[in-house]
Amino acid sequence: MKKILLIAGFALFGFSANAQEEGTSKGLQGTFWVAGQVSFDSSKTGTSKTDSNMILPIVGYFIAPSTTIGIGVGSISSKDVNVLGVTTAQSSTFVVKPLVRKYWNITGGLFFYGQVAAPITFGKEKIADSKTSSFALEVAPGFDYIINKWMTVETSFAILNVGSSTSTPKVGDKTTNFGFNANPMNSVADRQLGNLQVGVKFLF
Repeated sequence: MKKILLIAGFALFGFSANAQEEGTSKGLQGTFWVAGQVSFDSSKTGTSKTDSNMILPIVGYFIAPSTTIGIGVGSISSKDVNVLGVTTAQSSTFVVKPLVRKYWNITGGLFFYGQVAAPITFGKEKIADSKTSSFALEVAPGFDYIINKWMTVETSFAILNVGSSTSTPKVGDKTTNFGFNANPMNSVADRQLGNLQVGVKFLF
């Protein structure tokens, strides 16, 4: 499997340094930020192949020195081709992901944060001729570390996922699934409970 994962975003890390230099407790309150996540997956076994792509730009705003809100809007697509070269599955999904984060300074440039996100998806499966939708609530704490004035590194891991998904075929009955921890869901669509994610953030 080949996978490239890029996470670029704006973080709170300048808060501690700015507060010390400027002698203010305002931090980044009132500051807008942008972030994004892009992933490309390709898996091939013999002549069969599976491809999936995800693009999720995120924008946010610091409503307090250590609290920020944001929303991501993007898409996920996937395609499966069997050994005969026939497409057996092909889906496209629209993603909306609102989130909120709270930061706490541990020491120096190291911060701990708690994040709550509520990804919502609406999609279509072309081959099966069905529509899908899902809603989830995700709790994911993490750590942010300042590398320099324009770069930081972030790690995060999911500790709680709960949500439901629905598939409505053009012909047949609707199927609804509910998951609590055992069936984690988020906009990335590949995170399992506790899996660690690492990203690089660029400050501006």
